[in-house]
Amino acid sequence: MSEPVMGVGLCRPLALRKFALLATALSLLGSAMLSAPALAAAAPASDVVYSIESAKASKSLMLDVVHAGKRLVAVGDRGHILYSDDQGTTWTQAKVPTRALLTSVFFVDDKHGWAVGHDAQILASEDGGVTWTKQFEDLKRESPLLDVWFQDVNSGFAVGAYGALLETTDGGKHWEDVSDRLDNEDQFHLNAIAAVKDSGLFIVGEQGSMFRSADGGQTWEKLEGPYEGSLFGVIGTAQPSTLLAYGLRGNLYRSTDFGGNWEQIELKAERGDLEFGLSGGTLLEDGSIVIVGNGGSVIRSKDDGETFQVVNRADRISVSAVTAAGNGNLVLAGQGGVRVTSPDGTNGTESGK
Repeated sequence: MSEPVMGVGLCRPLALRKFALLATALSLLGSAMLSAPALAAAAPASDVVYSIESAKASKSLMLDVVHAGKRLVAVGDRGHILYSDDQGTTWTQAKVPTRALLTSVFFVDDKHGWAVGHDAQILASEDGGVTWTKQFEDLKRESPLLDVWFQDVNSGFAVGAYGALLETTDGGKHWEDVSDRLDNEDQFHLNAIAAVKDSGLFIVGEQGSMFRSADGGQTWEKLEGPYEGSLFGVIGTAQPSTLLAYGLRGNLYRSTDFGGNWEQIELKAERGDLEFGLSGGTLLEDGSIVIVGNGGSVIRSKDDGETFQVVNRADRISVSAVTAAGNGNLVLAGQGGVRVTSPDGTNGTESGK
């Protein structure tokens, strides 16, 4: 299936970040209009609808997977949140107060984490992902939040469709719409946010949009990026001021000066240039970088992102996110759920529940 090129019309599809890369997710989205920004409190406890427990949850669409200390936590379709204490061999479904598609999850330590998704929902956990509460939602937005990042247990940001930028300074008890801090008149979708070592925060999004902040997100500078197509992810490397931005059709760019200048990284697959979209990445403890995407793409760099080894899994299932498992293995999340693989992403099968 060819990948769509993002338009800028009022009814442009929400083909954002992982959504553009996963056909299953695309079928769930459709088009939406953004209403005037307004903050909304979470629903009263008596009105909460929980995700449905399913024996097949670990094999359903999962869009992100991260570590909460040694524990693995994955989020995805229908409000499913899973956690594993055996390096991804088995997964337990958490009790979650939503049935909305969850797009991203972030933990600052082994206990405190946040997940975001459709209806501008933000969920929080204080026990390593076992239980969750709904901190925030805004049904009037009719659009998803797509990524979340926290500096510590108090300060964090969430980004999303139509230029949404939300901030909290009290661990999510209150969220403030600070979208006007960005020079984003066209309300381009903001697909990902990440920290860059010794430099600050970086956001990428629709139409190659880029923003950087050197003061913890209080002020933002708009950058002229190297690519006019949508960027779905950004990741800081182990080196100061160095980051990678990636998106449609295998486009991958590297900067060593916090986004001031960019070099395109060539990605060669078995049959030529890699043309599958890239959706998620992780920095491993040894400094290696792994990025994943459509067509079972798993690319890995051991030289701070200067070069990459490219692998396309035989199953060609689209992969949305990746993190480390034990013994050098990887955990992939995407179509068909979560699976543990060998270090290059090739071997391995779906995990059980």
